[in-house]
Amino acid sequence: MLRWRFISAAVILTVLFALMWLDYQRLFLQAQGAWLLPVFLTISFLATEEVLSLLQAKNHRPVAGIVYLGSIVLPLTAALPVVFQLAGRPLPQADAAGACVWPLTALAVVTALVFIGEMARFERPGTAIVYAALSIFTIVYVGLLISFWALLRLHISNEWGMAALFSLLLITKMADTGAFAVGKCFGRHKLTPVLSPGKTWEGAIGGILTACITSWAFFHFQFGAQAIVGSTYAEPPLIAMLAYGALLALAGLVGDLAESLLKRYAERKDSSTWLRGLGGVLDIVDSPLIAGPVAWLCWTTGLVGP
Repeated sequence: MLRWRFISAAVILTVLFALMWLDYQRLFLQAQGAWLLPVFLTISFLATEEVLSLLQAKNHRPVAGIVYLGSIVLPLTAALPVVFQLAGRPLPQADAAGACVWPLTALAVVTALVFIGEMARFERPGTAIVYAALSIFTIVYVGLLISFWALLRLHISNEWGMAALFSLLLITKMADTGAFAVGKCFGRHKLTPVLSPGKTWEGAIGGILTACITSWAFFHFQFGAQAIVGSTYAEPPLIAMLAYGALLALAGLVGDLAESLLKRYAERKDSSTWLRGLGGVLDIVDSPLIAGPVAWLCWTTGLVGP
């Protein structure tokens, strides 16, 4: 199983890095984020399918079509500048608050559609509000959180946006790796014995330390943010780099445990089984999902970056 885990991870990372390089270079598609937008939408679709599958294991059946629509539309509206630029009609540059207007508007519209869908199939009391709540939960958990990946990619410029997105993915996955390695070697005290028996306090601390070191290395050395941004790069203060790593590690841990809660509720080991050794899409992106808004806040408030 461990061998398949490494093979699956190597394939995914190779494809992801290739797409990120194409997106950064803007080869063939000149719009910033054009190569990665289909990746975000595909992940959103697959993750939604997995959440619905987990809910169906407990006989919860929201209106799937509306849930899929919402989970796709929200990241798409967050990436509207990409869509308009591809169409030859660039949108004016918006500030951080302005960039959130379209995803929030889309969420309001989709919420209304969820209620309309439940009204259309209502027959008797008992499930309508539960299904509506689960529909909105899925759309927010998947679609809205993935929207922050698009917002990070579009942060300020092509170079800064790639640095912001890459830092999120790098630090959260290195934190996962550090937590796994330290927990495997030194773990003695269970973090959440019922929810996730394999996690330990030692592993959690190891993950946070790994994230802090990774964050410092990313911003300090020339293979990280400086290589992406170029001559205009200014290194953040040390305390900011370490705080950024710690915040992403903690948010990633919450994301990991949140997905564990979903799986325990559905009495499933993995969100799906199509990735050998890794489980499903949710098992891979659970940490960056919750860490995405945290990273966006750090970049837009100036903790790191310009």
